[in-house]
Amino acid sequence: GLGHRLLLEGGTIKTIEHTAADRGTDIHVRDLFYNTPARLKYMKTIQTELGHISDYIYRIALAHDHISFSLKHNGHSLLQTIGNQDMLQVIASIYGSAVARKMVKLSTEHLDYSLHGYIAKPEITRANRSAISFYVNGRYIRSFVLNNALQQAYHTLLPINRFPIAVLNIQMDPSLVDVNVHPSKMEVRFSKEKELSEFVTGQLRQVLRAETLIPEGQSPWTSSDKNRSSAIQEQFVLYRSSAQEEMEKEPVNGELQQSSDGTPAPAPASVYAPQGGREAAGSSGYEQAKRMEHKEQVKRQDSFRPSTERGGYVPPKVKPDAEAVQAWLSALPKHSEASPKLAEFPQLEPVGQVHGTYIVAQNSDGLYLIDQHAAHERINFEYYYEQFGSPEPASQELLIPITLEFTSAESEQLNRKLSYFAQVGVELEPFGGSTFIVRSYPHWFPQGDEKELIEEMAEWLLTKNSAIDLAQFREKSSALCSCKASIKANQNLSLQAMEALLDKLASCKNPYTCPHGRPIVISFSTYELEKMFKRVM
Repeated sequence: GLGHRLLLEGGTIKTIEHTAADRGTDIHVRDLFYNTPARLKYMKTIQTELGHISDYIYRIALAHDHISFSLKHNGHSLLQTIGNQDMLQVIASIYGSAVARKMVKLSTEHLDYSLHGYIAKPEITRANRSAISFYVNGRYIRSFVLNNALQQAYHTLLPINRFPIAVLNIQMDPSLVDVNVHPSKMEVRFSKEKELSEFVTGQLRQVLRAETLIPEGQSPWTSSDKNRSSAIQEQFVLYRSSAQEEMEKEPVNGELQQSSDGTPAPAPASVYAPQGGREAAGSSGYEQAKRMEHKEQVKRQDSFRPSTERGGYVPPKVKPDAEAVQAWLSALPKHSEASPKLAEFPQLEPVGQVHGTYIVAQNSDGLYLIDQHAAHERINFEYYYEQFGSPEPASQELLIPITLEFTSAESEQLNRKLSYFAQVGVELEPFGGSTFIVRSYPHWFPQGDEKELIEEMAEWLLTKNSAIDLAQFREKSSALCSCKASIKANQNLSLQAMEALLDKLASCKNPYTCPHGRPIVISFSTYELEKMFKRVM
């Protein structure tokens, strides 16, 4: 086709002429510093400068998915987009197809704004905010307000110091945004800042709640292509039949195991092991040590009793055994059906436990691993968060107050923040010098950890120099309580206790991550399992 060739030197147009050209624009820059050689010595390394150029082109390509972009360096292609108005294709070109498959599309309208783009599921994160792109009316901007709104939407879904991938374009009336607050026009100011922030956070949360946020397990033997046709061998089930359960009532090689109530019980038949007895199945010193540890736990089970005094619930100090865990979980109140939830949690059937730490479960879709501590921590967190919302009736006075010591500087700060303790049911007051005493606290605080818990709550308050949001304090206190009250790793559970834990987890508002943003459940699809065992050819 017919185009134009334009030549500029030092900012002056030297020639402009018609020429044969393909559709589009090619820009060639040569001798960039010929008239400003002093600036050349302030340039960084080639890779650093190339990174800046690439980042800029990536932002432009994401903003204009209807244009095909090509970026090359020394003959190597760094970016190639199609220009078919498919933003997901541009995302795949920049971040890779694996990331693109984990992106969630959103498109929503507001009286003043419209919001379109993609956000990543919480399993895909970055160590910084470089993969977050906000556009206002098609132009890339940097905005603390929008970044904070995005991070609030992912709150408790991401581990600390991890950030999501997002490409979001906000359309609004130009009168609602001031673009003249920064020389490069990279930063802007919004007229309805609070409304915009709440709109972005609310819409992103709604989109995330509609997704099943269970990350898929990775295997070195699997391929990323899950959809191609393949031959599959006859399948087998991972659960035990009633006939196998009857077999378990008979001892194997004369060995006996301890049951959950501490009485001797026959060892289960080795239905998963090859013939030849337990030695053939790989009975190791590790397994024997685990059985001895379980016996010690059984001896301590009588010291645990779940409490429902005054309608409350007090987690125990000692580690509960399997039956006690089931009673413990049953004592927790279920959430109402009207509570906002994420996407429906899959129905899971527990089949076992790995190292007393991970619950193994299954359903028709595949295999699941559940971190029992993270799961119980999420259950307890949501329980404590509700309790901290109305703490006054649950507080009880102490016959002997708890004494806390702080430095002089800390004491001065703490005196100005005592009202926050009162609002969550803790009566903390000065006792002279740098000493404080606790006269009362909610009776549902984790038993035996009350002093340490209140100290940690105080330490968190002392780190906050600006105004403190009560909701943040309530959330932090709930997270501290839930961690102390939850079952830990290396603790054996019965199948009944596992079922109770999974049932209670499914009723949570967010059953996918613990309060610290770590995943609770990892899935392995049936297809992935068959690939690992070469059942798919």
